[in-house]
Amino acid sequence: MRDGDGSGLVMLPESDLAVLEGFASWSQRLQRLSVLVDAERVVSVAELGDLAWLRVFDKDDQRAFADELHESLIAGLADQDLSSVDEVVAAWRVTARQLEDPLRRSVLLGRHDLADYDDAEEPVE
Repeated sequence: MRDGDGSGLVMLPESDLAVLEGFASWSQRLQRLSVLVDAERVVSVAELGDLAWLRVFDKDDQRAFADELHESLIAGLADQDLSSVDEVVAAWRVTARQLEDPLRRSVLLGRHDLADYDDAEEPVE
């Protein structure tokens, strides 16, 4: 469709626009994160901005998140569906929340030896 001044106008369903806006937003975040992860210095919480929840991860884990986000953006764009991106982000956010607790962090990231464990007895009713 053309406007009176000759500008081209495009109409599309609102849901399609929401998907495109979501991809644009996550693509910008991914680009910013990639630059920060590649930096040879400690990145501040302010620089992470709305991705500040990633501060609990080391650079390798942040890079793994960025790689996984990149893959989900490609797949989601092909499918015109943000759900894969939402799932990736949600899973990483759950892990980040667990790592914020010092006890959980030590359990999740600590070294474990089979000698530290005993066989459990089957419960007797």
